[in-house]
Parts: sequence; structure tokens; C-alpha cells
Amino acid sequence: MTHDSEKYWYNLKTGEVEKGFESPAPDRAGPFDTPEEAAKAPEVIRERARAWAAEEAREDSWGSDAVSGAPRDDQ
Repeated sequence: MTHDSEKYWYNLKTGEVEKGFESPAPDRAGPFDTPEEAAKAPEVIRERARAWAAEEAREDSWGSDAVSGAPRDDQ
């Protein structure tokens, strides 16, 4: 098992890929197994944020008509 200090991180402030704990934790995303994976961190973060937002929207609209906000007849 590889320790996180030996993995790759994406620095959110600089946009650089780093190996190990070069930057403070709030400034990095990861860990990733390869530098190529770390370089794709912004894409991964955007996709996960979209998925979470869609899930939240589904949960928020559960039990109501998605268009009018009125309760559905089948409830």
C-alpha cells in the first residue's frame, strides 16, 4: 500500500501537480496514483459537483411536481 505522502496531489492555488505533502491540505486535492490523474483533478471536481447538484435537486423535488411545485397525485 502506498502512503499518501508518496502519491500525487493537485494544488488548487497554483494548478500544479505535486508529489507528497508539498502544500497545506486546504490547497490540494487528492491523492492520486499518477501525475496524469492529478492533472485531471479540476475535471473530476467539476463532474462530481455537477452530480452532487443533480442529486440534491432530485432530493429537493422529491414528492412534488417538478414544474409547479405542487404535490403529485400518486403520493
